[in-house]
Amino acid sequence: MLKGKMLKFGDTIGLTAPSSPSKVERVQMAIQMIRELGFNVKVGKSCYEEYGGYLAGTPENRAKELNEMFTDPEVDAILCLRGGYGTPQLLPYLDYEEISQHPKLFIGYSDITALHTVFMQKCGLATVHGPMATSDLLDGDEFTRTSLLRLLMNSNPLGAVSNPEGEEILSLVDGVAEGELVGGNLCLVASLMGTPYDLDTKGKILFLEDVGEEPFKVDRMLTQLALAGKLTDAAGIIFGTFTECESPNYSHGFDIVDVFKTIVAPFGKPTIYNLQAGHCETKLTLPFGVKAKLDATNRSLIIEESVVLS
Repeated sequence: MLKGKMLKFGDTIGLTAPSSPSKVERVQMAIQMIRELGFNVKVGKSCYEEYGGYLAGTPENRAKELNEMFTDPEVDAILCLRGGYGTPQLLPYLDYEEISQHPKLFIGYSDITALHTVFMQKCGLATVHGPMATSDLLDGDEFTRTSLLRLLMNSNPLGAVSNPEGEEILSLVDGVAEGELVGGNLCLVASLMGTPYDLDTKGKILFLEDVGEEPFKVDRMLTQLALAGKLTDAAGIIFGTFTECESPNYSHGFDIVDVFKTIVAPFGKPTIYNLQAGHCETKLTLPFGVKAKLDATNRSLIIEESVVLS
């Protein structure tokens, strides 16, 4: 697996908006925050653009900027401005050969899941599922920032992953599994199925998270993954946070954990849930495309390989 170089203070982070736009004042605040963390910033034009109300520029322009961020010798790592919607539009326009020849740390989550998937599968690039500039780092806490920097600025494997204090990792199905960590936002994983950018879960530890989806919608998407063989193929399964996923209409029906038990547990794969990664205020940063060990019996995730080159 290709990897970006380990970051050090004074390196330059390329800031780009491959999904939805942010308000200009929040962009400016995020730039200042990144500088205060100790890095230089190179800001893409997409960070100040809007197209159709919910996109940060046309698909062609957003893809072109992302391609250029990878080939730009001044940029040491690439940080997404925010998620929202729009990355699947970029996939036909990305230059996967050029990206694979210029591997860099690439950071984001949520809608950025589509880019994690294609960079791993078409470029062989390990990526970082972590906080973004205006939606997380700007309003995030010390735990969130420390988790991110620890991963980006340390060439040693992360080792055992620990939740923030007061949040317990729970076991759905006991057992042990090993494999590369892949996945991301459940909605994006489901949306890409049946396309050339479909997530390969064979022998992998599958991480999933989401926000604002009622239990019946999570059921629908997990059932889609089950029918497509994604849960059968996976070595193990991790559920991150499922934020604001309660049902206002079926208050006495299934909650999210009931859905996990009904749809996923019968596959018998080692499975944990409530790992604090995803759409939560205090979040872990996770490396994708590297070797990991899931010990669901002891409710632990151990990252056995670094996501950076020293």
